[in-house]
Amino acid sequence: MRESLATITRRQALAGLGGAATLALLPACARSAAGSAPAAASGLAGLAPDAALDAIAYRMLAHEPGRATGLGVDVGEYAAWRGTFGTPGEEGRQAYAATLKELLEEARAYPRAGLTSDQQIGFEVVEAAFASALEGMALPYGDVAVGSWRNAPYVVIQNVGGYLDYPRFFASTQPLKAPEDTGFYLDRLAEVPRLLDGELDRIRAAHALGVIPPAFLLDKAIAQMEASIRSASESYVGPLAASGLAGAESRAGLAERIVADSIVPALERQLAELKAQRSEARDHAGMWAQPVGEEYYAWAIRASTTTALSPEEIHRQGLAELEEIHARMDPILKEIGYTTGSVGERMRALSEDPRYKFAEGDAGRAEIFAFINERIAWIKAQMPRAFNQLVDPPLEVRRLPLAEEPGAPGAYGGAGSKDGSIPGRFWINLRTTDLHRKYDLADLTFHESIPGHVWEGEFSNRLPLIRSILAFNAFSEGWALYAEQLADELGAYDDFKVGRLGYLQSLAFRACRLVVDTGLHAKRWTREEGRQFFVERNGSKLEEVASEVDRYCSWPGQACGYKIGHSEIVRQRERAQRALGAAYDLKAFNTAVVLGGNAPLSVVANTVSRYIAAARG
Repeated sequence: MRESLATITRRQALAGLGGAATLALLPACARSAAGSAPAAASGLAGLAPDAALDAIAYRMLAHEPGRATGLGVDVGEYAAWRGTFGTPGEEGRQAYAATLKELLEEARAYPRAGLTSDQQIGFEVVEAAFASALEGMALPYGDVAVGSWRNAPYVVIQNVGGYLDYPRFFASTQPLKAPEDTGFYLDRLAEVPRLLDGELDRIRAAHALGVIPPAFLLDKAIAQMEASIRSASESYVGPLAASGLAGAESRAGLAERIVADSIVPALERQLAELKAQRSEARDHAGMWAQPVGEEYYAWAIRASTTTALSPEEIHRQGLAELEEIHARMDPILKEIGYTTGSVGERMRALSEDPRYKFAEGDAGRAEIFAFINERIAWIKAQMPRAFNQLVDPPLEVRRLPLAEEPGAPGAYGGAGSKDGSIPGRFWINLRTTDLHRKYDLADLTFHESIPGHVWEGEFSNRLPLIRSILAFNAFSEGWALYAEQLADELGAYDDFKVGRLGYLQSLAFRACRLVVDTGLHAKRWTREEGRQFFVERNGSKLEEVASEVDRYCSWPGQACGYKIGHSEIVRQRERAQRALGAAYDLKAFNTAVVLGGNAPLSVVANTVSRYIAAARG
């Protein structure tokens, strides 16, 4: 009975509406079969290599039709996917796992003789991503991001869950360009309560196993969910009402009923469960305190880093790299007059210098947007000096949704859709302008936009579909850190030494992440110990690291991918320089790595080996 009111209301209402295609008037469950059946029924045997890789992609996307929309590939025979999110809850998770198992077996059995290098990489990437995902799905709780970065032990928490994802999806991803799109919009909207209840079933099942998130994370999630409930009408109805499409106004009334009668009650059921768990929760921050937590964390860091490094090895690497980076920062600090105290103490003093702060409130937010746009314009002009092959990705800079800001990092970014209809986006957290400084916002911009996530993602979008779908945290984040390094090498801070300090502090910050993430989850550090390590050792702003440390508690291992990936890309560059000597070319190296695509670090090493061989002739 949970969905009957919304579904019946939609069918009855649409029966009386004109001007839309018959296909758009069908319920999502009836339409989706037409789109998913061709991909689901096809095996790989007998298909040409490129066709086999495409078949893998579409059989995977049949379980994630929302992702197909984000990529812009829900067209033609797959157009029905625009009206569904797929099967919710544990049933959907098990069905997805079964498909991945089948695909992994078929991919491993596919003959490799005669494959091109790119095709070989395609199959290697599929095997790595699916094997890792299946390991995660075999664990008794948690969400697994297949070929992505957000693995989470808690299905609903301060930065995970449909209460955050769906408002952002409807506002920025769900198409509203033609009258028939309003039908798809309502189809997906009517599914949201069932999806939220699927999450509720899963968090209750985890609760029964003894999995209860830390109290401080539940406090954040409860406050954010309450805000999400208050803004539900604006979040879910607003995009449709503002579309100006034929029939949108009348359908907005139906959307209001779906929100009031089904979505809000589903959110309230989740909220009640979170509050019940809060009464039992403790403040233990790490996975060590959860059932099979050590096993979960071991998998999480393997998935994040695409290496076999242990928590202890990662912890030691973080400490060593932090010392090396601070040694580079020390002479710059002395040069600008900060001569006494540790590097962390001097960076804390620098952060209080009013010259490097943005104004408070909306005036400061406007300053921040202007600063970001100026830096994007500058770095775009430098790209011919760093790459032999260029792209010009569509890019938007947006503020994070208000309800998401309290639990979100300082920023994040990514490429747009494969068809170019959705631009790449740099989302900036502006809950307070004190999150950012004029000396550290440039490196953040380069990281999230160009030549970082948006730039790299545009290249991935030009690869075969499966390569655009499957991403690996260590490469994605390692490349974005390498992008910061490239910006420095291209002269971003030649006339602004304090800006170079900000860049180096960001590298040191990622080294600290290795220490703190492993400290929390393997060494039983408290939340406060994690925060103070950043503040005392690196001079990081407390406002910034407060949500950072909480993020590591809800995304175990994810923070380790950044510096592990960056250090490996730099190591591969040094290998190429040693091997080629005078024949080494920075532009050729950068182009080879980005064209090689998002891949496990071992595959990246193979890409560099091929570049070296080609350069030698």
